[in-house]
Amino acid sequence: MTRSIQDIQAPIREEMKAFEPKFRASMKSNVRLLDQIMNYIIRRKGKQLRPMFVFLSAGVCGTISEATHRGGALIELLHTATLVHDDIVDDSNYRRGFFSVNALWKNKIAVLVGDYLLSRGLLLSVENQDFDLLKIVSTAVRELSEGELLQIEKARRLDVDEAVYYEIIRQKTASLIASCCAVGASSVGAAPEVVARMHSFGEKVGMAFQIKDDLFDYGDAEVGKPLGIDIKEKKMTLPLIYALNQSSWLEKRRIINIVRNESHKPRKVSEVIAYVKESGGIAYAQAAMQRYVEDARQLLTAFPQSAYRDSLEDLVQFTIERTK
Repeated sequence: MTRSIQDIQAPIREEMKAFEPKFRASMKSNVRLLDQIMNYIIRRKGKQLRPMFVFLSAGVCGTISEATHRGGALIELLHTATLVHDDIVDDSNYRRGFFSVNALWKNKIAVLVGDYLLSRGLLLSVENQDFDLLKIVSTAVRELSEGELLQIEKARRLDVDEAVYYEIIRQKTASLIASCCAVGASSVGAAPEVVARMHSFGEKVGMAFQIKDDLFDYGDAEVGKPLGIDIKEKKMTLPLIYALNQSSWLEKRRIINIVRNESHKPRKVSEVIAYVKESGGIAYAQAAMQRYVEDARQLLTAFPQSAYRDSLEDLVQFTIERTK
């Protein structure tokens, strides 16, 4: 059985405790409205998996330093900026069960808040000359944007095959976890090949993480996001892609027609979910997820055994066993 997040955090508990006020300080401004919004964003943060990946990766590769804290803050600032902008793009009123920034303060303010967070991250790195960290995270943000745009483009034509699907999730999800692990390694002065190995490790974890997320759409958990949300948004995910590949031309056309034109009807969404399950799409996606997890574990074996490495291994397991 996988350890709880609290147990996994044990080797970096003090660092995580110290990180909180440093991250808050990095968001401070002279504008009252902005500070009010920053406080709201901080209050509704999730499990903080990203800083955990940064600190544990740093611990695996060397001695956690001030640069590690700045790297963690940089990732959180830039990632939060992309989430604020994402909610505007998706016209989404909720994030993690809370109102989104755009729902409470409208789009105009939300765009400016995203820009502010982005600039705070850039300045934090430039002021401390953390150019290596800035390069890693900026590359991830670029990939994230490209992945989102690729997904939007493909949702219009619904012509996603497995190769395109993997490219979309590598860019929009895996690139960020990869950058967490690479930033952790780079912040403790690890050699370029070690940073590259940690980046590759994070990418494998990110791929498994997103496949797990896609499985939630088909009820692969007790809780989690509502069923069929990806289908309603016309997102082609691995279980559906596999199911379509197993189908006759006629059946394939029928399902694609439902996704394209009738995904607003709950009964039709249930039909697609049942079809994917019957076609073996769930089992296929679970096997793919497991392969990425095994690859990630394999990459970790190159590092000496330590409490940090144990926690990193458990964090990988946690990401695929989570129920939301």
